[in-house]
Amino acid sequence: MRKPRSTSSNAAASTRRLGPLRALLPFAAPYKGRIALAFLALLAASAATLIVPLALRRIIDFGFSSEEREMVDWYFATMLAVAAFLALASASRFYLVMTLGERVVADIRNAVFAHLTGLSASFYDQSRAGELVSRLTADTTLIKATFGSSASLALRNLFLFAGASIMMVVTSPRLSALVLVAIPFIVLPLVAFGRSVRQKSRKAQDTLADASAMAAESLGAMRTVQAFNAEPALKAGFSHAVERAYDGARSATATRALLTAVVIFLVFGSVVAVLWWGATDVLFGRMSAGLLGQFVLYAVFAAGALGEISQVWSDISQAAGAAERLDELLHVPSAVVEVPSPRVLPKPPRGQIRFEHIDFAYPARPDLPVLKDLSIEIAAGETIAVVGPSGAGKSTLIHLLLRFYDPQSGFVTIDGVDIAQASLSDLRSRIALVPQDSVIFAGTARDNIRFGKPDASDAQIEAAALSAAADGFIRALPEGYETSIGERGVTLSGGQKQRIAIARAILRNAPILLLDEATSALDAESESLVQNALADLMKGRTTLVVAHRLATVLRADRILVMDEGRVVEIGTHAELIARGGLYARLASLQFSDPSTALR
Repeated sequence: MRKPRSTSSNAAASTRRLGPLRALLPFAAPYKGRIALAFLALLAASAATLIVPLALRRIIDFGFSSEEREMVDWYFATMLAVAAFLALASASRFYLVMTLGERVVADIRNAVFAHLTGLSASFYDQSRAGELVSRLTADTTLIKATFGSSASLALRNLFLFAGASIMMVVTSPRLSALVLVAIPFIVLPLVAFGRSVRQKSRKAQDTLADASAMAAESLGAMRTVQAFNAEPALKAGFSHAVERAYDGARSATATRALLTAVVIFLVFGSVVAVLWWGATDVLFGRMSAGLLGQFVLYAVFAAGALGEISQVWSDISQAAGAAERLDELLHVPSAVVEVPSPRVLPKPPRGQIRFEHIDFAYPARPDLPVLKDLSIEIAAGETIAVVGPSGAGKSTLIHLLLRFYDPQSGFVTIDGVDIAQASLSDLRSRIALVPQDSVIFAGTARDNIRFGKPDASDAQIEAAALSAAADGFIRALPEGYETSIGERGVTLSGGQKQRIAIARAILRNAPILLLDEATSALDAESESLVQNALADLMKGRTTLVVAHRLATVLRADRILVMDEGRVVEIGTHAELIARGGLYARLASLQFSDPSTALR
């Protein structure tokens, strides 16, 4: 997996150019028509602005006499019409570019989120959810500003600067030469400071993402935080992260402020010099007062446009850092890749599973093997229980079967097809999972159960809940199935959340059922009810049960005992007890008389 590059490694690259912004072009490409209209509106607004000095010159040179009264009225009427046209063109420009920015950012957010949902589990093993959310929100907000107001202002001022510069040359080549000599001294600070702003803005965004990640992690576990009186430590840690983010933002802002001061001084200093030189020419009769007024107004337009560009350039430099971070996410490859032409799994599904000579270590810990030359064959419709000490690799079997990860060697098949050759959607549609840590989404109880089968009817959902012994407590909620149960199911007990997860699996009605400590959070009464429901659900299905509590696996067709990544024993409960091996030792810790546990 290609990880997002560190701030330090990106700093040198990001200081070289605004290249990261090119990654945004594919998102703007579908809206060429809107971009063209915005471009025309920008041209119209700039042209209308450039007409004003021409009218002003005529008024100054020819308008202050009684004989020219009608001409003065005509000039001012023309200027009023130009103002109305300018207002209409500017409003059109604002609407077009702002809606373009909103549309492009919405597409970027969708693309980044869609890409994130397709990344393998190994990516999330090494990433922080808060940082990813920061990129989806804070970074895309900077992009929106660039595609919206910043891009619009930059183009408007570029057009205005170019047009005013041309008109300055037309008006007075002699005075224009003085202005053109000053331009390199204005542009060079823009480029030099822009690099520094881009680097510091990237660093500020990274530190803000760290603070966001810390906040998301802490808020998601607030009960644990409060139970351990950890609030002061968390406050101190978050305060430190926020201060780092503030320091980064302050540094970037200080650079932008210095850039603005330098450019404004150079720009308007050059205007003052030109005005002095031009006033001298008027005194000596080398040019008229109206012509000087026209030139000065064009010079002010050009200077103002260049000064505005200096500020917008800083915004664009900030956006380049944000674009780089988003582009990194979009180019993180998934460690689990689908083949171009996947094989179709056999129909009807049988549910036969085979693990063949599997060697596996989690990508985050490549030097710590979890499975070692493991081979297991599970017949269609068979119930297999997997037990063993913590860290033996039990849950890893489920992760490989769902293809959250790929093994380093060996392969897994379902109904004779290597799952690496099948499509992920086809593979996972044949599996229902009840995980140890039941995930509950913000929404209603009905929505959470429907997650197992999005097109299920209300009657099917309620039947699944009834089978999972969840119907009773759901109907007791204030609004029954329509009750919002809070983010991560904070209003439910652990057992209630697990029964909703079991209801999802029942609703999915898949040929392969994976139970990862599925009843670990249930009390004795609820466990008895759910065990009966699961017994019915497992009939005719291939079931893989991972458990620490051996009472949940006693009636399995076979029990696989794992230790240090290998299967060390296979048999029924009675057979394994009789052998007196690892299983017997585990059972002796949980049953007063393991040999009579089934009676």
